[in-house]
Amino acid sequence: MTDQHARIDAHRNRCTNAALALQSCLDHFIERVSLDESNEDGKANTLDVWLREGPSTPDVVISLAGLRSVRPWQPGPEPSCIDGISLTHLPELPLPWPAEAVGRLDRTEDLPGLVWLRITGPLEIDAVASIVTVYWAPSDDAASVLR
Repeated sequence: MTDQHARIDAHRNRCTNAALALQSCLDHFIERVSLDESNEDGKANTLDVWLREGPSTPDVVISLAGLRSVRPWQPGPEPSCIDGISLTHLPELPLPWPAEAVGRLDRTEDLPGLVWLRITGPLEIDAVASIVTVYWAPSDDAASVLR
């Protein structure tokens, strides 16, 4: 069993590493968004966002699980450019949230550490979840080489 501070630090570090990885995605565009709301328990729903720049750079998939909040978006028929992207760690109580996140959700003692994804542009995504994973696919150039 890990102690509470190690668990909080691990979640914060996971969110920080994901946020740092996404800083390089401003030249990408949103290729596809998938929201799975098939579970009765909303916390089991997932959101996946596929980002692409071109054949010489890796595709990126941002996967959120344990959704707590998703603001609706109006998906367009075509890929959408990204004007801004941020991923913010929202720690559990008693640690404070960043000022812009206060009031975003009701905070209770049993609310775990969360992550807040915001993507701005023609298509805006705003979601809060408990788990974030960022996947990097090999670029088409790299994938075409046999090892």
